[in-house]
Amino acid sequence: MKNFFQFDQLGTTYRREIIGGLTTFLSMAYILIVNPLTLTLQSVPDLPDSMRMDYGAVFVATALAAAIGSLIMGLIAKYPIALAPGMGLNAFFAYTVVLTMGVPWQSALTGVLISGLIFIVLTLSGIREKIINSIPADLKYAVGAGIGLFITFIGFQNAGIIVNNDAVLVGLGDLTNGPTLLAIFGIIITVILMTRGVKGGIFIGMVVTAIVGMIVGLIDTPEKVVDAAPSLAPTFGAALDPLFNDPASIFTIQMLVVILTFLFVDFFDTAGTLVAVANQAGLMKENKLPRAGKALFADSCATVVGAILGTSTTTSYIESSAGVAAGARTGFASVVTALLFLLSIFFFPLLAVITSAVTAPALIIVGVLMVSSLGEIGWKKFEVAVPAFLTIVAMPLTYSIATGIAIGFIFYPITMIMKGRVKEIHPIMYFLFVIFVMYFIFLV
Repeated sequence: MKNFFQFDQLGTTYRREIIGGLTTFLSMAYILIVNPLTLTLQSVPDLPDSMRMDYGAVFVATALAAAIGSLIMGLIAKYPIALAPGMGLNAFFAYTVVLTMGVPWQSALTGVLISGLIFIVLTLSGIREKIINSIPADLKYAVGAGIGLFITFIGFQNAGIIVNNDAVLVGLGDLTNGPTLLAIFGIIITVILMTRGVKGGIFIGMVVTAIVGMIVGLIDTPEKVVDAAPSLAPTFGAALDPLFNDPASIFTIQMLVVILTFLFVDFFDTAGTLVAVANQAGLMKENKLPRAGKALFADSCATVVGAILGTSTTTSYIESSAGVAAGARTGFASVVTALLFLLSIFFFPLLAVITSAVTAPALIIVGVLMVSSLGEIGWKKFEVAVPAFLTIVAMPLTYSIATGIAIGFIFYPITMIMKGRVKEIHPIMYFLFVIFVMYFIFLV
């Protein structure tokens, strides 16, 4: 096992990988609760039952998609990167495609399935890997730093430290609020542990925060430990129904836009996540991602499997960086995360203690670690600084990794051409320039 995952070459141990895998799971376990709530449109009252997916089935589909995707990533690509149905894409699925466009959720799942199949073709042809490896180093560092700021912003939001303010968009929340105080406590504890160099400090901080939350009554103590798994039948295979029973409903302009959006956001969210996490773990070699094709193949397969099971696009999770910060360096950590997702199907009551106040400190601290890549960017070269800066700030400000990448990648060829550095621009970057401009014109 150690030889298969190259423990000695990467300087890791079973303990570090297990803690890393567990930390990653705890950091993204919220998706097991959030995804079913989103896809079933629980926040929207008075909807016909036909528009709502089955909550229990979506929960099981979410757990299984995460488990299978993470397992493929761990065993084939051997990266410490876990997968699950993506945030943002699930909201687009539920609130835009189903609720606003009126597309049946079965057809929406078909759109996810088709986008996944297209991804597999692009991956096997090597196109996806070539695109990722054509991205200049400065922009890769910018993507990593931008994602760090983005997940820190999410962490502050989840903690209630940053809240909506109609006058100035965002503002300081109520710091006397119980869950917010618990999150602040978690941040302090985690900072102390990390400053002292405690291995697995992020994970330990989450455990301590959860225990304190239960002691002071801010987190409900689970009444059960194990419960029966809900049935997957209501959603399993539903994505295939429109293809065989009503193919005309799939081949429309409306569905083309849906499929392209799933395709676009997943492509560049995944690319950004892979580059950022691999860079943080020290796995990048000469500005290239080793085994990128296998990692992208794992991501593509997970999307297809997830759609058949009954959930929105499954993608690589930036929360994997929490596991890397805790010590994970190999695919063994992803295998651990996969097994925990499988077990979570039966231990659902215990997930009640993984609240936003518990996960927020981990996201904030991971953001601190990820912005270290800022120091690698050539800030003194204005033609590099502009696209890098716009990539970084656009991610948290637009609440989208893909949009941040798009803005930065549009400006990169412009500034480089104006500086006379045309020969340094990879031909693929011109292609991406056109794609991103079209994205803003037709899809945004």
